[in-house]
Amino acid sequence: MSIGIGIVGTGMISNFHAKAITDAQGCHLVGCADRVPERAKEFADKYGCNGYDSVDAMLADPAVQAVSVCTPSGAHLEPALAAAHAGKHVIVEKPLEITTERCDQIIDAVDAAGKKLIVTFQSRFHRSSRLMKQAVDAGRFGTVTMGDAYVKWYRSQEYYDSGAWRGTWALDGGGALMNQAIHSVDLLVWLMGDVEEISAMTATMTHERIEVEDVAVANLKFKSGALGVIEATTTAYPGALKRIEICGSNGSAVLEEEDIIQWDFADETEEDKQIRESMMGNTESGGGASDPSAIDHHGHTKLFEEFVGTVNEDRPSILDGREGRRSVEVIRAIYESAKTGQRVRL
Repeated sequence: MSIGIGIVGTGMISNFHAKAITDAQGCHLVGCADRVPERAKEFADKYGCNGYDSVDAMLADPAVQAVSVCTPSGAHLEPALAAAHAGKHVIVEKPLEITTERCDQIIDAVDAAGKKLIVTFQSRFHRSSRLMKQAVDAGRFGTVTMGDAYVKWYRSQEYYDSGAWRGTWALDGGGALMNQAIHSVDLLVWLMGDVEEISAMTATMTHERIEVEDVAVANLKFKSGALGVIEATTTAYPGALKRIEICGSNGSAVLEEEDIIQWDFADETEEDKQIRESMMGNTESGGGASDPSAIDHHGHTKLFEEFVGTVNEDRPSILDGREGRRSVEVIRAIYESAKTGQRVRL
């Protein structure tokens, strides 16, 4: 039976959720709610679904079995809690929330309701990301010594001025790290394992009227002993595709958005040549490097199909709430280190 999903919040990212829900197998879009009813009606007319007068009205509809939360980052908690208390499954746009404490409230509420929670880190479903993960898990890198993430993007002043919540601690939860680079932080921790210690610096260099960073650099020590770097900015014109680099005693690989641009191992396999030949030129959009709307929704489609699988098979997801929490914990530690000038242990 197809799972009915309602969307809370009808800003830019909700369009990608709506398209993905429509394309995904096993679910369908029932309706939407927004604090501005006119926006909900416009969205509903666009996608041919119900426009509810309020979140409560949407949650009262038994046709809505799951809720996709697309509100600003620091406003994920309230609709997620309301959905859990109403007995609905919950999908939350990244980040899960802007502090670990708020993340934990969502996780606990969904657990208590006996429902499923999934966080939209759709980059994990790219074939390139999965090949990297398989290589790490198979030990092909030997002793992994370094893991680095680079997000050198560009956002105009107009981008930050376009919404009062953008660039604020209360609702954006941070800047280049919490809003833009969090996908790469999630991938890095997924590939490298937990972080043990962080030393970081942040700055606001070129944007006006924002409270948060547009440049950040962090040094990491992973629990495995490997070291790493996270670089994030929204002031690198014209913006470049995000990169993940993994290096070890027996191999090195570089992920650039959906492409693999380096794939070298001491113990070559028959598949390696095919990977090098087939994993270039797969990135069909700008990856959000200079335009946040210049992304494809196919990753979101796979994510919603993963959600359907977790419900129908009653199994954990690779992107459950605890997984979604990890990147928030790392980013909050980076902010703490930058603020205090001290190393932070997680």
